[in-house]
Amino acid sequence: MTTASVSTTARGITPEERKVIFASSLGTVFEWYDFYLYGSLAAIIAKQFFAGTDPNTAFIFALLAFAAGFIVRPFGALVFGRLGDLVGRKYTFLVTILIMGASTFIVGVLPNYNSIGITAPIILILLRILQGLALGGEYGGAATYVAEHAPEGRRGSFTAWIQTTATMGLFLSLLVILGVRTSVGEAAFAEWGWRIPFLVSILLLAISVWIRMSMNESPAFLKMKSEGKTSKAPLTEAFGQWKNLKLVILALVGLTAGQAVVWYTGQFYALFFLTQTLKVDGPTANILVALALLLATPFFLFFGSLSDKIGRKPIILGGCLIAAVTYFPIFSGLTHFANPALEAALQKAPVIVTADPASCQFQFNPTGTKKFTSSCDIVKAKLSAASVNYENAVGAPGSVATVKIGDRIITSYDAASLSKEDAAAKDKELSKALADDIKAAGYPSKADPDQMNKPMVLLLLFILVIYVTMVYGPIAACLVEMFPTRIRYTSMSMPYHIGNGWFGGLLPTTSFALVAFKGDIYYGLWYPIVIALVTVVVGLLFVKETVHNNIHD
Repeated sequence: MTTASVSTTARGITPEERKVIFASSLGTVFEWYDFYLYGSLAAIIAKQFFAGTDPNTAFIFALLAFAAGFIVRPFGALVFGRLGDLVGRKYTFLVTILIMGASTFIVGVLPNYNSIGITAPIILILLRILQGLALGGEYGGAATYVAEHAPEGRRGSFTAWIQTTATMGLFLSLLVILGVRTSVGEAAFAEWGWRIPFLVSILLLAISVWIRMSMNESPAFLKMKSEGKTSKAPLTEAFGQWKNLKLVILALVGLTAGQAVVWYTGQFYALFFLTQTLKVDGPTANILVALALLLATPFFLFFGSLSDKIGRKPIILGGCLIAAVTYFPIFSGLTHFANPALEAALQKAPVIVTADPASCQFQFNPTGTKKFTSSCDIVKAKLSAASVNYENAVGAPGSVATVKIGDRIITSYDAASLSKEDAAAKDKELSKALADDIKAAGYPSKADPDQMNKPMVLLLLFILVIYVTMVYGPIAACLVEMFPTRIRYTSMSMPYHIGNGWFGGLLPTTSFALVAFKGDIYYGLWYPIVIALVTVVVGLLFVKETVHNNIHD
């Protein structure tokens, strides 16, 4: 470390720097608040805006609208990244928060399906797309803006504040929803009270805009602009020139892809595993995950500051490696401490699925719209949903899949040639037969709260979130330092949002497909493990340490 960096590290944060960090982080918290509201209220939104379909289809369409916000994030990075490199950081991420806040507020006043018919879900999906585009531009702007204000030797500690915003935004949305629910009651909340958290966003928007309007433009951008070095075509320069495109690819494969899957595994897949696989009741699982997030949040700042001293790569790649090596024992531990009855059943009651391999598909369904109608796919999906491990045996060509549980054999059915009514009747019959035999084999329908070791579950969740803080705390500073000032906003936003929007966003559906394919409740962990290990290898071999890079040229 140079003498200059030592002196800046030793001094305190100036009032202007504190304002930059606060304003950027606060605005980003509000944006994540807006984004998470929709996910938390998906079930209610399905009834309000997709009432023209059956409940299952309505919920699927509601989740599709939520997924649209993730899918378009890289496109938002392109649009607003280009704008940020052309006209400046301050005004661009002022625009992003205006779009995000306005879109969220409009959801709160949007008439539902019963009032305006098909127009309601169409407008809702358009608003979700606008939110995703805005979020795609917000993160890169906030990270770039804060990093370019930070003194040498402090970029990791400054930008680490932004890394806490997703967690804090989630907390804020949950607190507002809980407060409104408690105040108005469940019936009123489902009818009209759900709109209040969306409407409250207008106050948050006003505060954010007021603060951001009073901020100064990034000194690095002003210096570049005064010297006439701004890029005339940021997209062409960032992605059309190999020297820059290579950095974008390395940032994606060697940093953000692994960071994203570790982040999603620790904050989302762990919750999914508790509720869907281990059958822990929703309130208990949410409280435990929330506590783990709350306890671990200061470590975003710890690892961001530590990266100023020892470098970004050792912490990010170290987090990916440790996570990949320990995921299997940690999730096995969650089963042991959260649902010991399920653990015992998995060991004592083996299940065998016999099916024609040609009839078994890999059940990857990111949109939620694909139908799996073969006898093999139907029975595997049901066993996976019931958290039952099974072995695969090869059946005769064209045969109907069967399930052997103990001494009993249950025959599945093919739904492709059946009417909707007949398929529903067959499904009910199969579901009952499986449920009865699974229960008889000792598989619990839900986790027993009295047998749950909550302190140990909390400890394991805390460890998972610590991995999140390791990979996520230093990532903003690292990405900012990788790219030249003239195309920084554009270049860093793209790998970040492809990594987190696509690699991370597809984790739940990919993991479920892997579980159904193999018949092992832990097999879905191979998705984050493989990607994290690829990031470790590529990062070690090809990504250069960035901590001492001059970001003002």
